[in-house]
Order: sequence, then C-alpha cells, then structure tokens
Amino acid sequence: MPLTLLAFVFVLGVLIFVHELGHFLAAKATGIGVPRFSIGFGPATPLTFRRGGTEYRIAWIPLGGYVKMASKEEQEAMAALEGGDLDEEYPADKLFENKPLGARILVISAGVIMNVVFAWLVYTGITAIYGRSEDPTTTFAGVDEEILPDAAGQLAGLPFGTQIVGINGDTMSSLNAIGDAVLDLTSDRLRIDFAGDLDPVILDIPGTDANDRIGVWSALVPLWQPKVGSVLPGKPAARAGIERDDHILRIEGDTIRSWHEMVDLIQPNAGREIEVAVARGDSVLVFLVEVEAESERDLASGEMREVGKIGIGAPTIEPRRVRYGPVASVVEGARLTIDDAGKVLFTLKGMIFGQISPRELGGPIFIGQVSGQFAAAGFQPLLIFMAFLSVNLAILNLLPIPVLDGGHLVFLTIEGIRGKPLSLAVRMRLTQVGLFVLLGIMVLALTNDVLRVFGG
Repeated sequence: MPLTLLAFVFVLGVLIFVHELGHFLAAKATGIGVPRFSIGFGPATPLTFRRGGTEYRIAWIPLGGYVKMASKEEQEAMAALEGGDLDEEYPADKLFENKPLGARILVISAGVIMNVVFAWLVYTGITAIYGRSEDPTTTFAGVDEEILPDAAGQLAGLPFGTQIVGINGDTMSSLNAIGDAVLDLTSDRLRIDFAGDLDPVILDIPGTDANDRIGVWSALVPLWQPKVGSVLPGKPAARAGIERDDHILRIEGDTIRSWHEMVDLIQPNAGREIEVAVARGDSVLVFLVEVEAESERDLASGEMREVGKIGIGAPTIEPRRVRYGPVASVVEGARLTIDDAGKVLFTLKGMIFGQISPRELGGPIFIGQVSGQFAAAGFQPLLIFMAFLSVNLAILNLLPIPVLDGGHLVFLTIEGIRGKPLSLAVRMRLTQVGLFVLLGIMVLALTNDVLRVFGG
C-alpha cells in the first residue's frame, strides 16, 4: 500500500505539473499575468509560497491542476474550484482576453503539447539507454477462430507451427515487428508471407479499420512452449507441487505442444480435478490438480465468463535486445508516442460509439493501483506507464468540453470565425455545463474503481 500511494502521488504529480507548466511557460512568454500556479483544486495546503508575482500552491483536491491567468472574465465560473477570487489588479496588456488570438491559442494548447513532448522524451531516453526488448517468436500455433474477423477468414485453419516471414514486403524477425505491421494505420492491406510452401495471404483490411486489424492480431496464437514461467503461491498448481520451469507434457492424457493448447484444455475444467504430467529434469512427474473457477472477459463477446485456472504464468521468453543510436532513438520515441495516441483514440472512439463499455473507464484509484504495479516492476516500466498516461491526458484534454483545454480551443475557434468572442454570459453557462459533465465523468470513473476493488 505505501508503494502504491507513493507511486500514485509521483505519477499524477509529475504529469499534472508537466501539463500546467506548459500553460505557465506559454503565458509568461506571451506576457500574460499569472497570479497562481496550482497542483490540485480547491483550498491551498500549507505547501504554498509566492515568488515573482505568482502564488505556487498544492491544493487539497488532487484531481488535476490549473494555471490561473490574469483576466477580468470567467472568474466567477471557476472561483470555487480554483480556490476563490483574486484581489490583485493587472494592467490591460497583461490580461488573457486582450492578447492576440494566436497567442491565446498557443497558451491553451501548451499543456497538451508539453504532455506529448514529455512522453516523446521519455520514450526517446528509454530507447537510447535501454534499447528495445523484442520477443523473437515468429512461429504460431494457429489462430483463434472465435475472434478472427470475417475479413480475415483466409487465416482460418492456419497450420500448427506456421512461421510468418514477411508482412507487406517487410521481413519479420520478432513478435513485436509482426504486431507493429498488423496494427500499422498507414497500410491499405495486409500481405502475409509464410515460410515453406504455404501461399501468401492477402487481407483487404485497411489500417484505418482498427477493429479488424486488432482482431487479426488478437487471433494470432504465438507458439510458446508449455513451460511454467511462474507459480502463484496458494493456487492449485502450487498446492499440487508443480514448480517453475516444469515442462507440461500432457493434461488428462492429451499431449501438449504449446502454452495455448494447455490453456485451452484447462479453461473448460473449472471445479474439476485434472491429471497433469510434467517433465522436470530427467524425470516425468504426474500431479492431480484441482482447477479453480475465475471470471474474465471473453475476447469474442466482451462479456464476463467463468474459466478454469490453476495459477501458473506463461514462460519467460528470452528477449532480444535491439540497440538504437541517437537519431534512431528520437524516431523510435516519436513512433511509440504516436502508437500510444492511436490506442487512446481507438478506446475513446469505442466508448463514444458503444463498442467499449463505460465500465472500462478508470479513475484515480485505478491509476494508483496500476502505478503501484508498475513501480513494483521497476523504474523503467513506471516511466513507460507515465509516458502512456501523459499521451492519454493530452488527448482527453482536447475533448471539446468547456473547462478542458479542448473546450477553450472551441471558444477561440468560434471567435476566429465570427471575428468576435461569444458573450461572457454564454461562455460562463457553457463552462458550468462542462464542469458538471466533467464531474459526472469523474463520478463514473470513481464508481468503476470502487466496483473493481470490491469485485463488482
């Protein structure tokens, strides 16, 4: 719990700071007065000080932050959330609303830009220092035909042990490369070449058809050996005596050739005792294992289902380390940032059009839990999670909801088209509506968090 709390404070604090720093620096650069820079909303904590005409504070409601700019407009709508009105007077040339339209657009956009730049710098730095770990697997045990899209029907019945050697003319040397090629938004089709005498398969699925592309990638079953990578304490496998690095040979007399074949045989046996034969060193051992029932989401239907599990983890694949030079690291950092943006946009689109349940929305508790898990895995995984969350924050802030940056940009766009801004009264009413919408989203996210914690 202490690690989870510390990770949550670190992750959210850094990302909020980065976002608001963008607004702050842009405001200062364009000559706008900045009376307050706050991490959090509402009343100030004792961690408050003043320097250079700006009050820097940490506030009590840790669900965001703000840069309060000198303005005679829109003070009333945000006063409660931003800790009350300010008495300080600013000259007309320091007021936000008196700056040119381009300067105001820059100031409002700067937070999003900083979040994207932060993610890009993190990915660039990690790539330059650590390189990239790749799963060298290019051989597949087949495809999961239940989730295979109709448009990819040619892949049905893919023989066990098939190796993918090329996609769209590019040589495939890792599972990572195959995933990148299948999910490439810029390609207009997929030509998949196989080793041996199998004919190529051409799928007329454009990269913009994210549902079918993700379906193809999810349906491909990599050929991982049925070797136990980890054993969860107290679970059926541990109680029966199965150990890490045991190679599973047979389940209920059926020969096991791959990890996924083993999973397919275990899942339907929830609540039953099964016979598991493993190779350990030069010996073959047989165990009776009571399969536990667990709930998980079905990839085909999206609904929760009950499956059997025995508490073992997949084998650890020895990664291949790919090194990058300075220029290649910058390019790879940009590619990873763009990939993250694509994932966020796909999820957002799914929620808007009802393809993804709003129950999947996570709030601060969920972010805290995930932050703790990544922190426990190490600083590098935590940084990668922060980069992804930073891209997430950037895109969500561009939603056209008043209060968010996207809502302000809509106001400025309308002003640019009309030649004059919307009336202050209209903007205040829309801002108040946006505030209620944002609070509703927060309540939904928090409700989802509580339901996850208590198993709802």
